[in-house]
Amino acid sequence: MNRPAEEDFHAYVDGTLVTEERARVEAWLLDHSDDAETVRQWQVQAEGLRRMFAPVASESIPERLLRPVRQSPVLAWRVAAAIAWLSVGIGLGYGLRPVQGKGDNELVTLVRPAVTAHVVFSPEVRHPVEVGSEQEAHLAQWLSKRLGTTVLAPHLQSAGFHLLGGRLLPGESSAAAQFMYEDGTGRRVTLYVRREVSGNRDTAFRFARENSLSVFYWVDGQAAYALSAELPREFLLGLAELAYRDLEGQTSTH
Repeated sequence: MNRPAEEDFHAYVDGTLVTEERARVEAWLLDHSDDAETVRQWQVQAEGLRRMFAPVASESIPERLLRPVRQSPVLAWRVAAAIAWLSVGIGLGYGLRPVQGKGDNELVTLVRPAVTAHVVFSPEVRHPVEVGSEQEAHLAQWLSKRLGTTVLAPHLQSAGFHLLGGRLLPGESSAAAQFMYEDGTGRRVTLYVRREVSGNRDTAFRFARENSLSVFYWVDGQAAYALSAELPREFLLGLAELAYRDLEGQTSTH
């Protein structure tokens, strides 16, 4: 039997295969433990995302998003992202691939939750964050306590992005956090943070893409980070490097 295509495994997780195709995938997984473990991780992740965003998926689309679109490209992008709420947990990450290096496990446990959180919260107008930037010290202390490791918000003002605030998120096996930034034109960047649990100490930046959304992710000490935005790759890399340097500087003074 030939190995099923990657998209067949994703369709299997999403429950969209017809009976014959599903049986073929299941037969393959019975004899190939590595693929079976990968699919199992995807299933756990998908179920977690469904539980995490079930309240959002059941909401009606806000009326302001149903009005005729005559707005700026920034607002049009937000409308498109908001509509993507409807598909959260149903095949999210189907097109997500690491562009350089390895990191399949990081895609499941770090990048995909980061992408999901970005898609869900970055379009928010009234409640983009749980705790605002005016309480940055409290936010950092609270998130550090919940994640069990030092969590700080990097400063990106020199690149034109100011901190809006942050929020606590459920992770795969423990809490995670998200910081959100915005520039003068309304573009938003989010930084997803979770405690590093895989034992990976490779601090190199890695890059992944989901449609037009770019993600740089890395590990530093006890924390793993994923910076997400709909920005050019090189620009986002500059932001990731700025965030890394600023976090290093802040950590050395704490």
